[in-house]
Amino acid sequence: MFKFKTILAALVGAMALVAPATAAEPGGPLVPKQSWTFAGPFGTYDENQLQRGFQVYREVCASCHGMRLIAFRNLSEPGGPRFSEAQVRALAAEYQIVDPAAEGGVRPGVPADRFPTPFANEQEARDANGGAYPPDFSVIAKARGIYEPFPNWAFNYFTGYSEGGPDYIHALLMGYREPPEGIELQPGQYYNDYFPGHLISMAPPLQDGLVTYEGEGVPETLDQYATDLSAFLMWTAEPHLVARKEAGFRVITFLILFAGLLYFVKNKLWANVKHRNPSPDDVERDARA
Repeated sequence: MFKFKTILAALVGAMALVAPATAAEPGGPLVPKQSWTFAGPFGTYDENQLQRGFQVYREVCASCHGMRLIAFRNLSEPGGPRFSEAQVRALAAEYQIVDPAAEGGVRPGVPADRFPTPFANEQEARDANGGAYPPDFSVIAKARGIYEPFPNWAFNYFTGYSEGGPDYIHALLMGYREPPEGIELQPGQYYNDYFPGHLISMAPPLQDGLVTYEGEGVPETLDQYATDLSAFLMWTAEPHLVARKEAGFRVITFLILFAGLLYFVKNKLWANVKHRNPSPDDVERDARA
């Protein structure tokens, strides 16, 4: 029993060393966990949700935040938004790509091009945003996380929870409100419950009815926009999530079958070998040897 407790304590200590990075401040409001289709070992992306999230990004966020690691053609790949190749070509052609080899130094985009950044350099971005630098959105969902008090975060290692990034992004987009009494905002600052320090330079980007979705049945609300955008940014950060999960399932299945095969082979090889407990003379002889 003592040995088991020692091992358990060591395991908990090891978990503490590799605990997820926090985004929301300790002691602040806990980030609500959302229900995502891509959660869990068998989760997958919702293509329609990713398409809506891309629409929100393009109409609202793209003027300040780039996606320099994402190519237009990625939007048509399996496991993602699955736009058609014709849609991707038409979308890429709407962008002007800087190319010194092209006439005039720019040309229409092609599917192989990556999304151009909205600003030529960091200084231009800061000048356009009151000194704040809008982060690139390519892997923002993996660069952010949430704070969870012990023992909540310890259970994440057993449940496979890895949606802290989209949970934080969703909470951030929903967390704008008037500052509490005694907190004075400087020009260009806004109060957000979930942003570290609570004072953020980005104005509330979303509101009800801001983006018009095609079709019927999907509410055009702040919560829906935040959910769709967060899911899309999870995909940009991990576009091969579904393939990785499928590969992991195959590997685990193989290891289980392989372990069973080794067990039966071991029993077969040692079936005719008699085993006996060593006598005191055998133990003494082995010690002398």
